[in-house]
Amino acid sequence: MKAITIGSTGAVGRDLLTVLADDPDFERVDVLVRRLPQLPSEHAEKFHVHIIDFEQPETWKSLVTGDVLFSSLGTSKKQAGGKQPQWRVDHDYQLAAAKAARENGVPKMVVISSLGADPASSFFYLQMKGKIEKDLEALQFPELTILRPPSLIRHPAKRFTETLSVKLLQTLNTFGLLSRMKPMSTLSVARAMARLAKRGAKGTNIVIGQKILSA
Repeated sequence: MKAITIGSTGAVGRDLLTVLADDPDFERVDVLVRRLPQLPSEHAEKFHVHIIDFEQPETWKSLVTGDVLFSSLGTSKKQAGGKQPQWRVDHDYQLAAAKAARENGVPKMVVISSLGADPASSFFYLQMKGKIEKDLEALQFPELTILRPPSLIRHPAKRFTETLSVKLLQTLNTFGLLSRMKPMSTLSVARAMARLAKRGAKGTNIVIGQKILSA
């Protein structure tokens, strides 16, 4: 299989590259990024990196060809510099890549969303994630897989608040509380992305919370 990835400099994206490197079913991986990613040292020959400007899809949309588009693209409001720049990354850039994939006949897309995603949510982040889900579904990929993970355990966690929230959820889960929100590692999510891309489930499939681990 030939894969295309976007969002490969983030935590899940980096782990996904490692998973794809070790998976013989993926013979080539085209990595579309804004800056150079850290590539796995093993099987580096299968990776083809393209530095692109997401603001100019006409310059890169021809690169989005293959068997599956993986998207773990996303940022925080703080990193982006506000709600509008975050929307542009999490929604507009992902949608542009997905549209290019559909135009070029890519049959599958696997994308990371969020637990609680809902276009009608009063919370900006969950509303944004819900809206991109609906817009991707409207493109009618033969196979669209949406993962809605709970809090993610990154190694190492970059933000104090992130570390604190994960530890709190882990503590609650020792008492059997909030089991569906039990944090999972970014590597577990990346492995699920690769597995689901090979499963061949038709239509739109949404995998929520702990079901990701067994998907």
